[in-house]
Amino acid sequence: MKDEPRTHPFRDSIEDIAAAKRIPDTPQTRAPAYRLAFADRDFLLRDELRPVRLQLELLKPQLIMDERGIESTVVMFGGARIPAPEHRDQARTQTLADLSHYYEEARRFAQQMTERSLGTYGREWVIATGGGPGVMEAGNRGAHEAGGQSIGLNIVLPHEQAPNSYVTPDLSFNFHYFAIRKMHFLMRAKAIVVFPGGFGTMDELFESLTLIQTGRMKRIPFLLFGRDWWEKVVNWGHLAEAGVISPEDLSLFAMVETAEEAVAVIDGWEQPAGA
Repeated sequence: MKDEPRTHPFRDSIEDIAAAKRIPDTPQTRAPAYRLAFADRDFLLRDELRPVRLQLELLKPQLIMDERGIESTVVMFGGARIPAPEHRDQARTQTLADLSHYYEEARRFAQQMTERSLGTYGREWVIATGGGPGVMEAGNRGAHEAGGQSIGLNIVLPHEQAPNSYVTPDLSFNFHYFAIRKMHFLMRAKAIVVFPGGFGTMDELFESLTLIQTGRMKRIPFLLFGRDWWEKVVNWGHLAEAGVISPEDLSLFAMVETAEEAVAVIDGWEQPAGA
């Protein structure tokens, strides 16, 4: 690789790594202690370096998205096991097969929001998903079909997981720390939409709602796709009646059925007074 012209008077880390490869091979230079700290994998992976790794994992996607000019996102949460309609016959349960129409709504919603994003030169309203299959794939697919970019925030799991093929390659990230990944989901969020899903979806749903409820995050359009699903899975009214949440907390989100309804709610959004 051709050396970049220096913008400062001091040798940089890249130059020193290159120089380290040209030193004499001796017991001293082969010793782990001699390695440059920032180029020493074993050192960087020590337990004591966890705070540094947390910082790096926060900083890397931040810098890349800043360089791409991304200012706001539309976050899409939803089940990894929900199939595309053309693959509904491969679903493990009939319920999953029946939920396949939400894949299509997710794809259409992402497509419409990405068309809006293109009007901002891809700076605003950028689709962000967990980067995996199911609803996540639908979101990235819709953005891809609209001719725009989209973000995939993958995480290393015990079972093999790879980014879906529709994530913009330069915006396909991988995380070790769930906490940092969650921060990147919400740091630029201009709207959050949640489709039916399992533990991961529920975790993301309630954590995001809690941040808004407690005032740690400003109110933004927060949409749940599928009233029948969400009212069956969560007894929202009982939570309010029991007093474990306030009745007004039920206004933190809206339920929709179609991509068009979701876009209409976002278009009609007005920041609540005092929020």
